[in-house]
Amino acid sequence: MLAWRYLRARRREAFISVIAGFSFFGIMLGVATLIIVMAVMNGFRTELLDKILGVNGHFLVQPIDGPLTDYADVTARLDMVDGVVFAMPYVEGQALVSGPAGAFGALVRGVRDVDLERLPLVGGTVIAGSLENFDTGKGIAVGSRLARSMGVAVGDQVTIVTPRGNATPLGVTPRVKAYPVAAVFEVGMSEYDNTLVFMPFAQAQLYFNQEGRATAIDVFVDHPDDVGEMRPTVEKAAGRPTFIVDWRQRNTTFFSALEVERNVMFLILTLIVLVAALNIISGLIMLVKDKGSDIAILRTMGATRGAIMRVFFITGAAIGTIGTLAGFLLGVVVCANIESIRQFTAWLTSTELFSPELYFLAEMPADMDNGETVTVVVMALVLCFLATLYPAWRAARLDPVEALRYE
Repeated sequence: MLAWRYLRARRREAFISVIAGFSFFGIMLGVATLIIVMAVMNGFRTELLDKILGVNGHFLVQPIDGPLTDYADVTARLDMVDGVVFAMPYVEGQALVSGPAGAFGALVRGVRDVDLERLPLVGGTVIAGSLENFDTGKGIAVGSRLARSMGVAVGDQVTIVTPRGNATPLGVTPRVKAYPVAAVFEVGMSEYDNTLVFMPFAQAQLYFNQEGRATAIDVFVDHPDDVGEMRPTVEKAAGRPTFIVDWRQRNTTFFSALEVERNVMFLILTLIVLVAALNIISGLIMLVKDKGSDIAILRTMGATRGAIMRVFFITGAAIGTIGTLAGFLLGVVVCANIESIRQFTAWLTSTELFSPELYFLAEMPADMDNGETVTVVVMALVLCFLATLYPAWRAARLDPVEALRYE
């Protein structure tokens, strides 16, 4: 009761209540900001990981001693490994692709249609055309951004140029060949949608002078985090000298940078909550100064030092607890509607706030981690509780005689 009365604004104590209000809003905004930023960082990592591993395998198996002419047998053995979803041989090369609107560099990958359909980020994201009978046809599948840049649609011809073409007495001449666009896909990651072209496996072997062999084999597994334990089994199943690289080694710099940025942002934003908690200290100290005579009278009426300390501890803890819960609710609401908020803000300011060319993704992700959110809430509560201890201790140590000497 006493703590609640001290929190209510009266004419003489209005300034103290204003400070308590600032402390409340500071803690609420600090907790909400921390939850939102960490959720967006987690969303970035999850989405990028899904996009990267949705197109590239968890293991990359490359030959060492010679060309991969026995790719069919190696692929069959890898498919039998426990925990492997499927293995996909492919032929890959860089080329120049051109259409009516211009020419652009691209990564051309030759795959079998059965494997292409098993890639959910390709087979499940076709926005025009079809991948049916992809092996038997001579068409190609093009990323949506690349198709728009070249000015082509399904059925249009795309010219592919590679410098490694036919060998002649005058040297190697570039190979130029036109293919119709059979399908347009949209992965949702600008790097893939702007550079990736899929070609039938047999056609790619002929085009890149790789008859009867594959460039490498991508292996997809059930649990990407278990690639370290699965490596010896995959190496043994290959049955030939191979060089195997897992997805963590291929993207170590990228994901390490994301992890460092995530940790640094957590530390920086924690300072916002700390500053708000310090406002609780200043507000409570002023409240203790203002309530000196009240404390003295309560002590003379029999209130113990522990009781006085509890009163002011509850006063400060109430600000911190309510502010933390309000910040948690605000953070959850914003994370649940982050894309709608982004679109509204972009419309209101007439600017593109989340460019896919810069951030790789077409939509702003937010993935709240339960453990991380609980950590933020508990950390905010602990900081707020610690901030109330010193003012409450000062109030409990107040000498009634000194407080009432000049009253």
